[in-house]
Amino acid sequence: MSGQLSPADMSHAMLIAVLMHHGGSMDLPTSAFEADALGDGSGAHHAVQLAPLDPTTMRLSVVARPPGGDAGIEVRDA
Repeated sequence: MSGQLSPADMSHAMLIAVLMHHGGSMDLPTSAFEADALGDGSGAHHAVQLAPLDPTTMRLSVVARPPGGDAGIEVRDA
């Protein structure tokens, strides 16, 4: 993924990648969209971490959103 993407575009690209990997759609319970599932309960949303495991595999994880305006966006090579 390019470091040129905005945080919004990067989030969108990761969501599309997950959905495509699972055949284009996934069924989720409505509880997956409750406020405490999407954030920390104080109004801050969780963040997504994309980390290379090896040259052919990436790990997509939910992590605590770091403080600051850039939301901790960091792109690392494997």
